[in-house]
Amino acid sequence: MDEVRGLPDWRVLVVGGASGMGKTGVGRALARRYDVPVAEVDDIVEALLAVTLPEHLPDVHFWRTHPEAAREAPESVVERQIAIAEALAPAVEAVVSNHVGTDTPVILEGDYVLPAPAAPGGPVRAVFLHEDDEAQVTANYLRREPEAGPQRHRARVSVLYGRWLAARARAAGVPVVSPRPWEDLADRVAEAVGDAERRRLSLRD
Repeated sequence: MDEVRGLPDWRVLVVGGASGMGKTGVGRALARRYDVPVAEVDDIVEALLAVTLPEHLPDVHFWRTHPEAAREAPESVVERQIAIAEALAPAVEAVVSNHVGTDTPVILEGDYVLPAPAAPGGPVRAVFLHEDDEAQVTANYLRREPEAGPQRHRARVSVLYGRWLAARARAAGVPVVSPRPWEDLADRVAEAVGDAERRRLSLRD
């Protein structure tokens, strides 16, 4: 138990963005920095899939019931991703509310988190990562999943979905951060969400 560091001045830090943007890596780095757990939206999806049927939540079950749809035109895949994110929104909001209500900090990261209006200095902060270079996202996937080879279609989908998320985030007053350069991404995310705890710790060090 490391009580010296204290709690961050937020209770939920949302790290959103499309797949292949670096959310998992920065989420883990921030979790180490603040000594708080990471909750993945993918786990919420898996839990819902386990306790519901396709007729209950057809959008959430879509990729399992229609696996061939992932090979459709990128624009069609993005439309489906948006529908899934919207279907998951109440579950994500319940997790956020629970952590705020119980005063237990958590970093929540995932592809299916939708930007919500920002509340500077409030208990819930958010940042969205977006890389607009398809070649870079393809390289990210190749580095992460070399056995799959270049995933250009998936990268195209990711960039298009990321653009939609980034536009919605900016409209809501939520900061959008470029993943590159990777070396200082955690610092830039912490600065973007206006975390006073990060500044306090840097002064102490």
